[in-house]
Amino acid sequence: MKLAVLKESREGEKRVAVIPDSIKRFKQKGFEVLIQAGAGEAAGFGDSEYAEKGAVVEPSLTKLLQDTRCVVKVQPPTLEEAELLADGSTLIAVLQPMTRHDLVRRLAEKKITAFGLDVIPRTSLAQAMDVLSSMSTIAGYKAVLLAAGQLPRFFPMLMTAAGTVPPAKVLVLGAGVAGLMACATAKRLGAVVEAFDVRPEVKQEVMSVGARFIEVPYAEDGSGGGGYAREMSEEYKKKQAELISKHIARADVVIPTALIPGRRAPILITEEQVRSMQPGAVIIDLAAEMGGNCALTSPDETVVRHGITIIGHTNLPATMAFHASQMFSKNIEKFLFHLCDENGFKLNMGDEITRGSLVTHQGGIVHERTKKMME
Repeated sequence: MKLAVLKESREGEKRVAVIPDSIKRFKQKGFEVLIQAGAGEAAGFGDSEYAEKGAVVEPSLTKLLQDTRCVVKVQPPTLEEAELLADGSTLIAVLQPMTRHDLVRRLAEKKITAFGLDVIPRTSLAQAMDVLSSMSTIAGYKAVLLAAGQLPRFFPMLMTAAGTVPPAKVLVLGAGVAGLMACATAKRLGAVVEAFDVRPEVKQEVMSVGARFIEVPYAEDGSGGGGYAREMSEEYKKKQAELISKHIARADVVIPTALIPGRRAPILITEEQVRSMQPGAVIIDLAAEMGGNCALTSPDETVVRHGITIIGHTNLPATMAFHASQMFSKNIEKFLFHLCDENGFKLNMGDEITRGSLVTHQGGIVHERTKKMME
């Protein structure tokens, strides 16, 4: 089977879906890999490396798509790119199907079998192919480095001849993969770290990376499906806001990470709470791509409001393209090898991973949550 790897077209996207090191394993599984010229350069992988590993480097995107029936990429294709896909072919990418309805409709019209890497069920069996967890690991790490670079204070406590410098206070909102990595990284840099999450079961994980877990004194479980949090009651939200306000006011860095699949990110930090923060404090909003957890976040911009720097980067993994591509490529390998045997795709609809990640097939939209949101 021929597998096409496309060069990413989104501005600022430096990742590539497959790195040269994966080519050998794809060939062992019967794949012939074709890659668009220059696809890996921004991530540090030249065309010559792909050619040395046995991939075919193709300068023409049109020819590349004409010659292959399976396409992989990182970002969702643009509508223009979708038009170039061969009818009835297979697409594997981060599709964001619950918000990109026009793209989903067009893929269905072209009878494309489209798999969304971002809707793979987040189960134990799927851990090795969980792109969201891989990229969230990078985002959580890089968020702390951005904060440390922006904050006009030290992170660790220092004993100097000029006196003792107290450690920075870091507050992480949301203890998923990104939040836990942010906690661990901030702790390594010497900060005093606190974390909040509506899911009580993550308390031990937060404590295991050296952070203090903040609990709302109200009996309500925010655990949702697939490792996400669900939306909470109004009474809980009120108590949550009161508690978080106290911790935000004394934090040097706040890193909110809360997302609800297919919906705008919940507002966790109001303008009034921003006003309460110490001058020079920093907010790194990891939910910026979905509108942001801070009411003053501007996606893909760094703004200063009331003396507080708010960074709304929407694609932090692309800023660490080498390792992000390495992790993404390994996830792609595991996913493709799960879907295929020596005869190609087997599409076992009884398999939870196949069924959960399939978005369009045979002219229809088959992903249940996407269908409901498009009704």
